Amino acid sequence: MVSLIIDNRKIDVPEGTTVLDAAQYNQIPIPSLCYLRDLNEIGACRVCVVEIEGINRLVTACNNIVAEGMIVHTNSPKVRDARKTNVELILSQHDSRCATCVRSGNCSLQSIANDLGIIDIPYKEELSHARWTEGFPLVRNYEKCIKCMRCIQVCDKVQGLNVWDLSNTGSRTNVDVSNNKRIENADCALCGQCITHCPVAALRERDDTDKVFEALSRKDLITIVQIAPAVRAAWGEDLGLDREFATVKRLVSALRKMGFDYIFDTNFSADLTIMEEGSEFIERLKNRENHIWPMFTSCCPGWVRFVKSQYPDMLGQLSTAKSPQQMFGAITKSYYAKLLGVDPSRIFNVSIMPCTAKKYEAGVSVMNSAGTGQDVDVVLTTREIARMIRAEHIAPEFLEEEEFDMPLGIGTGAAVIFGITGGVMEAALRSAYYLINGKNPDPDAFEHVRGREGWREANFDLGGSKLRVAVASGLGNTRRLIEAIRSGAVKYDFVEIMACPGGCAGGGGQPIEDDIELVGNRGEVLYGLDRVSNLRFSHENPSVLNCYKEYLDKPLSHRSHILLHTNQENW
Repeated sequence: MVSLIIDNRKIDVPEGTTVLDAAQYNQIPIPSLCYLRDLNEIGACRVCVVEIEGINRLVTACNNIVAEGMIVHTNSPKVRDARKTNVELILSQHDSRCATCVRSGNCSLQSIANDLGIIDIPYKEELSHARWTEGFPLVRNYEKCIKCMRCIQVCDKVQGLNVWDLSNTGSRTNVDVSNNKRIENADCALCGQCITHCPVAALRERDDTDKVFEALSRKDLITIVQIAPAVRAAWGEDLGLDREFATVKRLVSALRKMGFDYIFDTNFSADLTIMEEGSEFIERLKNRENHIWPMFTSCCPGWVRFVKSQYPDMLGQLSTAKSPQQMFGAITKSYYAKLLGVDPSRIFNVSIMPCTAKKYEAGVSVMNSAGTGQDVDVVLTTREIARMIRAEHIAPEFLEEEEFDMPLGIGTGAAVIFGITGGVMEAALRSAYYLINGKNPDPDAFEHVRGREGWREANFDLGGSKLRVAVASGLGNTRRLIEAIRSGAVKYDFVEIMACPGGCAGGGGQPIEDDIELVGNRGEVLYGLDRVSNLRFSHENPSVLNCYKEYLDKPLSHRSHILLHTNQENW
């Protein structure tokens, strides 16, 4: 242990602790802007500077280690003056029109500037200008970039795709797409981790809220909205709601007030995905010698984009099952249109997703199986739906709980855990066991695939069928897993991949709380919903069973293949 004094308080911390951590452990706030633990500890922003007695210059707290007897002042006049100047200089190269910014009210730079009392910028404004690809699901605003390098570090160290890099030198230094590429030609998986780790709004998703408002205003359209599993664990965060209060039924209430005609649960099509993907896996097992192993899940479009650019020879190992989002779109414009007795072209499908890659997926040209244009018309992130709720002047704290519409509003506990890494695997194994043995396992028999590790594996016996499975989240972990498979170091039968660390709960479209990872809290909500669910097996979803009985016939039927499966090579 090391003893030191910070702001006249004697404290003891372990040897090797940074000044910033030492202060935070003792509830002494030191502002920081570029810092990300274990990722970005470069002291680039100079906002966390402190004064240490005996040292003439100010030092950054984020990457300087405490020493015995050190005396630190975190907010002395010298520190305040320097910190204010540093932030003013950053603001001189930042588009500060906060009133028209998606991060207004949730921006680290804005908060720090307010705390420092900055009401004017004494330096000449010099903004970067560059052209961005119109309509791309991920948007970069060069005028807002503060060159903190977070996006570079997350993409390099966590996702391993190296999409971002520094361009130019000196005062002209900027962050841009690496290797002088346009973003559409880069290997971007659209995971959105650069967005959720940006402290300002230099990166955001393409805003599609106006398209939805327009659709809601049209009397000739039937507006249908689906809510993804992970959204229910996070939608209230941007609205200041407690996690216990912000139930999915209150989100249903908000959407009904906004004017949606039918509000459904993506959990319905998550169960449908398990029926199709699980059946496909069993069929492959029956003809093991005709397939290359393992079979990979295919419900994450960020993962699909990754494998297409990095390992295109492995596309054939992906399940042909569409994602729950796309299955839902196809079913509503075919089966549900038939139930309603309406022309499918009148249906306008909206999905609320924790993901930015879903915007890309919905626009893929072959995702039009129902024959009336794109099966999903618009994808909104969790952040976008929160902005729409505010725009509609809905007071979320007064919302009453309301039920989903039927019949596509029924989902199981197996479906809800799709939103956390390992959930797809666990749900698939629950139903695969039933399909092989004709009886249900203990619902928690496969919980060994749960956990926060980036890559984990397990062995299971599905009634005589020995299976070796693996789960990975985060594309850096995914690359390590795939390289191990290709080298022969490991062998698996079934592998689940999620592009975002922790799965959809930590998706690139989820609410942002700077420098705080909430995926674990959100995941616990999803597991809790599974535990209390009356239905915990996808093959017991009555709406799914009726859909097969009345329309699809059976898993892997001809109509199922047309509506619910795809060939990723055609994307």
